[in-house]
Amino acid sequence: MTRVPRAVLFDLDGTLIDSAPDLAAAGNEMREARGLAPLPYEAFRPMVGSGARGMVGIALSVAPTDADFIGLREEFLRRYEARMTRDTKIFADIPLLLSGLRTRGVPWGIVTNKATRFAEPVVHALGLDGQSSVLVCGDTTSHSKPHPEPLLEAARRMGVQPSNCIYVGDDLRDVQAGKAASMGTVIAAWGYLGSGDRIEAWGADSIIQKPAELLKQWAMA
Repeated sequence: MTRVPRAVLFDLDGTLIDSAPDLAAAGNEMREARGLAPLPYEAFRPMVGSGARGMVGIALSVAPTDADFIGLREEFLRRYEARMTRDTKIFADIPLLLSGLRTRGVPWGIVTNKATRFAEPVVHALGLDGQSSVLVCGDTTSHSKPHPEPLLEAARRMGVQPSNCIYVGDDLRDVQAGKAASMGTVIAAWGYLGSGDRIEAWGADSIIQKPAELLKQWAMA
């Protein structure tokens, strides 16, 4: 799989942007409000891909089946929304990667499970909205990843066949969604990666350690 793709799609959190500092801080704000000591950042980071469910689970050891989970999840989301652009940044070398794609005439877009109410302000604050060809959020279609529908919708909006796209992400669900959509799949090893199986077991087409490697992996250098 060395041919140049017609389009590249990226996951957002853990792939293009490092949102873990703001997500972890929102979790620790919940702990502080309950008189609990803050947890180290490293406790939150691997679970960012699990969204509010993962953050609330780490912060307060609450599972989705617990009676008070929904209320705590909403509290977490409110706290996160109030600070979601404070410490979030684009990962180093991502701008160079995006510039390289632009130079080669390869459009790119974003497919995230993050809800529109959070994704759009973050993408705008980081200046990515003026560069991305498409933004498909967790509530854009009737399904979210690992279902392929969001990726297929992004390809449709970009006017590209799914088989001519690659999807880059940092979670098993990204690989599953990409494969189900008949796209090439690439794991961003600088991302959050969860706490499950080794990423080598996810079955992606390739794994890259740094953003610039994508250009070389797909013979675009």
